[in-house]
Amino acid sequence: MKRMISRTAMGLVVTALAVGGLATTAQAAPAVAGGGDPTLTDVYIWATDVNLRQEPTTNSARLEARSQWWADAICQKQGQTVHDPAVGTNNWWTAVMELSGSDVAWVNNLYIRGGQKIAGVPDC
Repeated sequence: MKRMISRTAMGLVVTALAVGGLATTAQAAPAVAGGGDPTLTDVYIWATDVNLRQEPTTNSARLEARSQWWADAICQKQGQTVHDPAVGTNNWWTAVMELSGSDVAWVNNLYIRGGQKIAGVPDC
C-alpha cells in the first residue's frame, strides 16, 4: 500500500511538472545567478528529423535528430548557409539544449519557429 501511494504521488509530481512546463514554454528562463549565463528562451523545432550538430555547419558531427521538439535556446550566430527546397535558405544557427538540460547542439533556424533570426535569442 505504501509503495502504491508513493508511485501515485510520483506520478502526480511528474504530471504537474509537465503541465507547468507546457504552460511556461513561451517565457524566457532566468539566467543562473552568478553564472553569467545568457537568458534562455524556449524555441520550437517544428520539422521532423532535424539534425542537431556539434557546430553551426552541416559538415560537423550530428549529435542527435529531433522532431517537433521544444528546446532552450542559448544564443544564435551566423554559420554555414543551409538551403532546403521545401523551406528556404538561412545561415543563422541557434545553440540549443534540451529543456531538462543537456550538451549544447546547433540547429539551423530554418527549422525553428520564428523566422530567419529568432526574437528573444541573443547573438553569440
